[in-house]
Amino acid sequence: MYLPALSSGAHILIVRLSAIGDVVQSTTLAKNIKRLRPDCHITWLVSPPAAQLLEENPYIDRLLVWDRHPFDEASAHGRIFSMLSLLREARALLHQYDYDIALDIQCLFLTGLLTRLSGAKRCIGIHERHEGNHFFMTTVAPAIDDPHKVRRYMTALLPLDFDWRDFRPGTTITLREEEQQWARDFLQEQGLSSGDASRPLLLVALRTTWEDKHPAPEVFAEALAPLEERVQIVFIGAKDDSPAIETCRKLLPQKTYSLAGKLTLRELAALMGEATLLLCCDSGPLYIAEAVGLPTLSLWGPTHPTIYGPLTAGHHFLLTTNACAACCKTKCRLGTNACMKAIEPQRITEALGECLQTAAHES
Repeated sequence: MYLPALSSGAHILIVRLSAIGDVVQSTTLAKNIKRLRPDCHITWLVSPPAAQLLEENPYIDRLLVWDRHPFDEASAHGRIFSMLSLLREARALLHQYDYDIALDIQCLFLTGLLTRLSGAKRCIGIHERHEGNHFFMTTVAPAIDDPHKVRRYMTALLPLDFDWRDFRPGTTITLREEEQQWARDFLQEQGLSSGDASRPLLLVALRTTWEDKHPAPEVFAEALAPLEERVQIVFIGAKDDSPAIETCRKLLPQKTYSLAGKLTLRELAALMGEATLLLCCDSGPLYIAEAVGLPTLSLWGPTHPTIYGPLTAGHHFLLTTNACAACCKTKCRLGTNACMKAIEPQRITEALGECLQTAAHES
């Protein structure tokens, strides 16, 4: 297939600053552009900490890192001069290079402004209802019926005569050999083993940044308690997740481990490369796992895998049976978190057993 509206050797800027899971899922766009136009040059503007996960990506020729957090803080406190100063820094960073096309797939007011500040001849956005983003675009891609975020990211190529349905799913995190070796050595130091089918390594991420997207720690404990002693259970997450993790661990009869707050994102990705399965909710670790090829079992309530879930094989979804599922609200409108409470621990235990058994057969 050819892209007549995308000239040979075109310089393309992709703007997707955050969040971790969305940035990882967005690597599908770069991968497909390079598949269709190997001679194009891709620059990506991203913010920490997600920037770590784009390092060494074979489909990205240049990575520009601009930290959006100082801007967000200045905006929250109405510090206009600080905001303008930070935008000038971003403009100077972007203006080191020339771009034929800029693709804004985050669709915020801020990302639209940065896209326009890039000086790209064409600024293309996707059809989302966000903060007046379209005012900064020279072209907005038409809407599609498919709800999945990744396929909607791909519509940014529609104005370039690309058929969004002709794409290959698959995200990318490229690990260095020394990072992979670090993970193996680290596990050995912790008394854990990898690559042993008789001792599956189960990673558990029991929290998300959305308070209502995960069950209570007690639910995870009840679901994990029946697992055989041979299953190595390792909790992952941010430092702030530690209290919930410790609540869960105290209720478990097995010996477990916690690495909350102890790993960088790249170290987490390397560790996932050595694991058997990830149990999580709809959160960043789910998409990191997909990108490194780790099978997952994820729990879904206020969001839905038809919108956000991995599109590649090896991922299993437990959906709430509650009627108000997939509201996509950051906080439960009823204040009950009923959708996640409807996922019973026994269902999680049974699904874990099936997934671990599948992984053992495939290893």
